[in-house]
Amino acid sequence: MSFYDKAREPDPEAFFSDTTADYLSPAWPALFSMVEIRLRVGKGEVDSCFLVLADSMFLHMHPVESDSCFTWYAVRFEITKSPLRYYFEIVSGGRRYRFTRRGVRNTVRPADWWHVVPGYHPPAWAEGAVMYQIFVDRFCNGDSSNDVLTGEYRYMGKPVRRVRDWGQPPSPEGYREFYGGDLQGVIEKLDYLQDLGVEAVYLNPVFLSPSSHKYDTQDYEHIDPHFGRIVRDRKEPAGAQKRSRTNRHAQQYLTRVTDPANLAASDRLFAGLVREAHARGIRVILDGVFNHCGSFHRWLDGEKIYEQMPDGRKGARASGRSPYAAYFRFSRDTWPSNGTYDAWWDVGTLPKLYYENSEELCEYILRIGRKWVSPPYNADGWRLDVAADLGYSESFNHRFWKRFYKAVKEVRPDAVILAENYADSRKWLQGGEWDTIMNYEFFMEPVTYFLTGMEKHSEARNEAGYGDPDAFWHAVLYQDLEDMPDAPLRLSMNELSNHDHSRFLTRTNRMIGRAQTLGTAAALEGVHMEVMRQAVLLQMTWTGAPTIYYGDEAGLGGFTDPDNRRTYPWGQEDRELLDYHRFLIRIRRTSPALRRGSILRLPDEDGVLAYARFAKGKEACVVLLNINYIPIKYEARVLYAQIPEETELECLLRTDREGVQTELPRVPVRDGWISLTLPPESGILLRWSSPVQSPGDGR
Repeated sequence: MSFYDKAREPDPEAFFSDTTADYLSPAWPALFSMVEIRLRVGKGEVDSCFLVLADSMFLHMHPVESDSCFTWYAVRFEITKSPLRYYFEIVSGGRRYRFTRRGVRNTVRPADWWHVVPGYHPPAWAEGAVMYQIFVDRFCNGDSSNDVLTGEYRYMGKPVRRVRDWGQPPSPEGYREFYGGDLQGVIEKLDYLQDLGVEAVYLNPVFLSPSSHKYDTQDYEHIDPHFGRIVRDRKEPAGAQKRSRTNRHAQQYLTRVTDPANLAASDRLFAGLVREAHARGIRVILDGVFNHCGSFHRWLDGEKIYEQMPDGRKGARASGRSPYAAYFRFSRDTWPSNGTYDAWWDVGTLPKLYYENSEELCEYILRIGRKWVSPPYNADGWRLDVAADLGYSESFNHRFWKRFYKAVKEVRPDAVILAENYADSRKWLQGGEWDTIMNYEFFMEPVTYFLTGMEKHSEARNEAGYGDPDAFWHAVLYQDLEDMPDAPLRLSMNELSNHDHSRFLTRTNRMIGRAQTLGTAAALEGVHMEVMRQAVLLQMTWTGAPTIYYGDEAGLGGFTDPDNRRTYPWGQEDRELLDYHRFLIRIRRTSPALRRGSILRLPDEDGVLAYARFAKGKEACVVLLNINYIPIKYEARVLYAQIPEETELECLLRTDREGVQTELPRVPVRDGWISLTLPPESGILLRWSSPVQSPGDGR
């Protein structure tokens, strides 16, 4: 007998649809193409179903498939308008139910509609891919001959410093400290990344730059030889640079970063890195810092480095007649040495580029966008730094990113373009600008609030979100945002930590402050590894592209910038945490449900987060998190995740205060229900697989 009693009203919990491939076919439709949209309802419970389009058109849907519990209705039609916005009306026993993205609603508001952008077609490889972020100087030193030397040049008024102790935490002046990590080091660790299960590497900036973070680009045309190869060097007399107050006379530095042989060798090394990565099935994403350049760049030439070269020209800081003067906006005509240029956040080493004033500048950056995704370099996409800040108006910003998108996709259609933006990104995700975003708003922040009650810099608490599942779901499902498409979030970069925020492991100690006030040792005092494991379980089972910040998998801690940029602890890794990551990544990569499946909220309560990921007819995974300090008796009807009424679920893992267990008894499903006890501070992953499902990689 079916779970459903056909004599009663329909069960709204049985209603389901989304924009994954199971309910929208094709998953990335084009304008003026045929599309099929599906809706699931309880079997025998409804009289008719309609698709309601934004122009008030009602399309009658027809039953196309049934099983013992559900019936699927579908309608096929041509898309003639963009965007495609819709909800469903379901008729049963003379009553009408409006089923929307937020569930059954009496009044349908703009944020309730499903929102599909015809023509939005991101690279298939990026959806659900496991990514890994590398801050190159702190990852692995594969070539000590290219290390920055103490006193080699001056940066922000002081000599740079080579740090010889790999394990020493960065100081507050970490931007002028260099540990020697380089691209050769990345190449040497590609086997490690492959074994971990990484499918794409995102490199923090690698182009020529005087800082360790390299967000102040000195030359977009070349890889920094300190990350690449130094084949021609020039030794300076001891103390020569210390006697100079300017980099114009830093001869060893100038040779290293301007000699064509060094630049060419470094570019070739990057091309070799990409080839080696591709041979292991790993993509490579570059960091594009285009809102601003660096004060060392020949365009501004604040150090007067380039004007003294044989073909040198004066930079914009030295002369208002410089060929690059139009690239910047100056507030006063105070040449020479005009320091009144606009800078990002008023940081003088980050001069803001004035695109509206120079079509030549626009074309140059578009060429750079094409160059590095083309042979011989063949990078797989761009991460765009502070992308919404580029230009001086939002209208220009949109026009530029449309040009950039077109330029890159013309030469590399499967390149990914993902943007950093801390504010509302809806307007850039309507097709033809950004493929997706770094997911602060819908992942990093709500996960941090729910599991730790901290904000992502460790500088304040957010007790309102701590352990509150309603607040979590309100945030991650963007329920108050009109015109937010679902699709870009299915390949968004979901990070727990990165180079701008405290390490997630440090957030678990709930200390408020920075390394400057608390000390670097405090970053690992009182941390809760069980909470870290809960976060990783959530990250690896959530929709989007789980992205590991180098060292998170090894137990690296750190307060916010620059303490979050510690070196990878080679030989001192937390092996249990590393194995835990490897285990979960393997599950994710072979799981059609976790990689591209639907997501469904399950019943929860304070301190409990519960959801299912499922791919119709193939697999369903149930994720249960209990952050409470007491055990919780948990019961839920998992039938709605299309798990059979009578079956058993594999318990793939349980993490709690005692550690991780992977060999556990199966959990029975009876009449569509599961019942089990969630240990204190635990996470549980359950799975049902169709007996006819052949093994695959989740793609």
